Amino acid sequence: MSKKNSNAILKSAFKESLNLYEVYLDFKRKINKIKNNIFVVAVSGGPDSLALAALTKLYCSENKSKFFYVLINHNIRKNSLREAKQVKSLLKKSGINLIILSIKEKIEKNIQKKARDIRYELLSKFCKKKKISTILTAHNLEDQVETFFLRLSRGSGLTGLSAMKTVGKLSNRISLCRPLLNVKKKNLVEISKISFGKFFKDPSNKNKKYLRTKIRNLKKPLEQSGISYDQVIKSINNLASSKATLDQYVSKIFKELIKKSGGKLRIDLSKFKKLNDDIQISVINRAIKLLKKNYYNPRAKKANYLAKIIESKKFTKSSLGGCIFFKERDQIWVKIE
Repeated sequence: MSKKNSNAILKSAFKESLNLYEVYLDFKRKINKIKNNIFVVAVSGGPDSLALAALTKLYCSENKSKFFYVLINHNIRKNSLREAKQVKSLLKKSGINLIILSIKEKIEKNIQKKARDIRYELLSKFCKKKKISTILTAHNLEDQVETFFLRLSRGSGLTGLSAMKTVGKLSNRISLCRPLLNVKKKNLVEISKISFGKFFKDPSNKNKKYLRTKIRNLKKPLEQSGISYDQVIKSINNLASSKATLDQYVSKIFKELIKKSGGKLRIDLSKFKKLNDDIQISVINRAIKLLKKNYYNPRAKKANYLAKIIESKKFTKSSLGGCIFFKERDQIWVKIE
């Protein structure tokens, strides 16, 4: 199928389905808000990322933008490279050139987190090489709800439970944009089938040893109990609104509490002790992010533990998120580990 024909088919499908057309219009609005016109599209071969590829392709036909399509081969499964090449072949039929980047190191422990970290590292390196500042991913409504329950199971606070943002900073120079966060998976499956005729299933998504898979399997019993994902999303959005308010307050506190000196941060200990637990954790996370440029915060449990021991008279030194926190007189200093 040529690029022109696949776009025509997708446009025709949008005319017949108000839901799909609204998906594209919403996608278009979000991409239009991003000031640059060159992007990296993270592709996996699943229905979500293939739908994202289709939407970017259609967008490109209407706007002067350039998209690089990149698939990270994690090399976790035996046939992963062959599967990646199948995705490349499928996209090529629609005029999309897929770039495959393979992870060389073997991932054996904490597989999902490690794979995610390396994936973003490779995507970031590709962006720097091509001078691109925005990565698009296909996270959708179901991913958002799963992330909420995942973090709920770990005892996350407000920051964690407000789940993923549509646009966030992966580093100083690179943003991560999730334009499909409010789109249901069934709509993305439909777009993927219309555009490419098929999609690929990752067998690890059904592996019950992963907590996310266990949470995914709760969807049907939750809905049977009267708890729909639409209701959960409303709660997530309310939490995100509360977090935005908290972030404004924390930014003000951060400026009053923390001073940068060379490559280190100095925290006024007496003022830190007067803050409540949530604000203390937010200050710790923001300090680490300022130095390490990490996208994800440390686990709430670990940040909470550090906040508690900092207040202890016996505290001298501790590490978290790749940073060392140490006490000198009445000040807490933070530096890269």
